[in-house]
Amino acid sequence: MIAEQRQGKWNNTSFETLAAAQQIAKETSSSVSALVIGKGVAGLANELAAKNVAEVLLVEHDLLEAYTADGYCVALSQVIGAAKPELVLFPHTYQVRDFAPKLAAMLGKGMVGDCIGYRSEGSKLVFVRQMFQGKTAADVTFQGAAPWFASFQAGAFRADLVAAHPSGTAAVKAVSIELKPEQIRTKPLDLFKEAKSAVDLTQAPLIVAIGRGIKAPENIPQAEALAKALGGEIAASRPICDEGWLPMERQIGSSGQTVAPKLYLALGISGAIQHVVGMKGARTIVAINKDQNALIFEIADYGVVGVIFEVMPALTEALEKAK
Repeated sequence: MIAEQRQGKWNNTSFETLAAAQQIAKETSSSVSALVIGKGVAGLANELAAKNVAEVLLVEHDLLEAYTADGYCVALSQVIGAAKPELVLFPHTYQVRDFAPKLAAMLGKGMVGDCIGYRSEGSKLVFVRQMFQGKTAADVTFQGAAPWFASFQAGAFRADLVAAHPSGTAAVKAVSIELKPEQIRTKPLDLFKEAKSAVDLTQAPLIVAIGRGIKAPENIPQAEALAKALGGEIAASRPICDEGWLPMERQIGSSGQTVAPKLYLALGISGAIQHVVGMKGARTIVAINKDQNALIFEIADYGVVGVIFEVMPALTEALEKAK
């Protein structure tokens, strides 16, 4: 399993993928090796060693301090060639989308990306990935000899289910690689910095999301007050962001962010598949909609048939009194 870090900080979806790797290893009677790549990342390797893995592979080099697809592919191809794993798993992040297909192609292998799950059929693993914006799912298996490459979508597995190492820590093994400056054809510039107002909803434990049922931008402060009372973040379906009522970074769905919070409160959201694919990984989904036949109720853990303008202020008041 290839873990992702940037500037010494984890991408939390790495631990979701580690949970998947541990589950696969348990079902197939195999073991998990975790890998961290970069420069000055020994501390992160030690963090991984506390998880239930057989070993942690530490790949460090001066030319890996800044991410480049060429650098990562040259380094990882050497490690994979030496370790000879059967399956290489990645979190499905923007960075992985950039280099992992290239890495697989360098080794003459295929890759199944953006998987939402898997199942075992005897000795064969079947990976499941969505198609046509989540309207259908495809079962995919690998042909040819290992290693095989796959990435898991954010929210497909729960990071909090990652098992700790049964006897303390696993061994950390430093792996030497050969990498020359001329092998890297791109020059990394400064990291893109989002505006201070931007938010990474993938890290939010509680989300209050609004849909067309909010009716007008003047009503959004009611939802924001509820989100504040919950200690969560405000989000929206695509129509709200398309209208400019909330910024695009607040959009959840196939063309927005994919989230997996502990609680997802959907207010006036119909449940179109384009939105559902972005939030179905939430641990608990609560839907409030005046239409009892709204599709959102099919995936909700709790549903309230009612007018959101009556429910929102009542919930906010009750939460503030409870503080």
